Amino acid sequence: MTIKSVNPATGETIREYEEMALEDVQIAIERSHRAFLNWCRTGFAPRAERMKKAAALLRDGTEDYAILMAQEMGKPIRSGRSEVAKCAWACDYYADNAERFLQPEAIATEAAKSFVTFPPLGVVLAVMPWNFPFWQVFRFAAPALMAGNGVVLKHASNVPGCALAEEDIFVRAGFPPDLFRTLLVGHDQVDAIIENPLIRAVTLTGSVAAGRVVARKAGEMIKKTVLELGGSDPYLILEDADLQTAVSACVTSRLINSGQSCIAAKRFIVVESQREQFEKLMVRQMQAEKTGDPLEEDTTVGPLARCDLRDDLHQQVLKSLQKGARCLLGGRIPEGRGAFYPPTVLTDVRKGMPAGDEELFGPVAAIMPVKDENEAIKMANDSAFGLGAAVFTRDTARAEKIAAREIEAGCCFVNTFVQSDPRLPFGGVKESGYGRELSHYGIKEFVNIKTVFIK
Repeated sequence: MTIKSVNPATGETIREYEEMALEDVQIAIERSHRAFLNWCRTGFAPRAERMKKAAALLRDGTEDYAILMAQEMGKPIRSGRSEVAKCAWACDYYADNAERFLQPEAIATEAAKSFVTFPPLGVVLAVMPWNFPFWQVFRFAAPALMAGNGVVLKHASNVPGCALAEEDIFVRAGFPPDLFRTLLVGHDQVDAIIENPLIRAVTLTGSVAAGRVVARKAGEMIKKTVLELGGSDPYLILEDADLQTAVSACVTSRLINSGQSCIAAKRFIVVESQREQFEKLMVRQMQAEKTGDPLEEDTTVGPLARCDLRDDLHQQVLKSLQKGARCLLGGRIPEGRGAFYPPTVLTDVRKGMPAGDEELFGPVAAIMPVKDENEAIKMANDSAFGLGAAVFTRDTARAEKIAAREIEAGCCFVNTFVQSDPRLPFGGVKESGYGRELSHYGIKEFVNIKTVFIK
């Protein structure tokens, strides 16, 4: 069996890789476990030194890694550079803060001494997606390794070059050989990997369907999981919103990574008094974006990662139109090669339509008109997902109340678009998953929160 790397802008095969046999996978896991047994006894200072080196290697290789992402999954080159920079930031952040985050916590009891400590769990399996092929890996791996764990990575099958480059970075940074291993395998081997007793926990970023499969197997084996799944982020445009600010943020968020982001804005819930002007501005700004070769500097919307994903998105658009949505822009597959889809704006979207109920993983904006704030909040929460959200209004006290108390999501931003940040926890509720990445919450997901009591 082979794993193919295919350029989605041209359809050309970049390279083919041999898939690892299950026996070789099990050997790799055993080696990672042996490396972990030494690494977990290494102090924070030498761990941080290596993590700082990984950050430096990322920065030094920015252009090569950005080109690799553009070639393997179509990411516009400027976005790829930003992604690499963010990975380096995460490495530095955990190098600087991991020891403080994991300091033992003294607890006053009747004991002579009692405290909580945070030893690592062991080797953690990371099942990662193609849409942010570097960031998704480093935002997990940096805290996991700094906590003393080992990592085996099962990356998406369309980005094997990225997966191998990430292993190479950790090796060149001086991490012990085998502590971080890339497993070139298909999804059919994931169950067997989870069953290996040396795998102590699993983290997955991906679809709801993939999350269910992994959670089922990990639950059967009684292993800790963190799941970051899909999203259909609502952006609430209230009657007093600054529309220029709102539309700029909405378009930026909707087209991040050519629309292929779990925390991209997807449902634009607009109070009726703002609707007409919002639609005009949204169409104008979406229309101004440059779709094309991801290696060109001025491209803001590249191809989708695969043609089948582009075709699935188009079917969601068509079915929404059949159910009564209206298309204000785009909505047609362009002629020529590559997995391109144009920036598209739908309006009159309602529940019961794919654009209202499902995640649209591409550059399609769904405008959902409402009469007032209460209806906007209700519509925002009337979703299976709960990853991110945003509220736009000039009344920041009002927005803070809505964001903090009313919206069912793992994060809610006010007057700007949702972003992940190493300093802040990231994750969702409902079908968007559970557990948290990033900040001090993320590094504690894969440790043993251990009580020590001394009489």
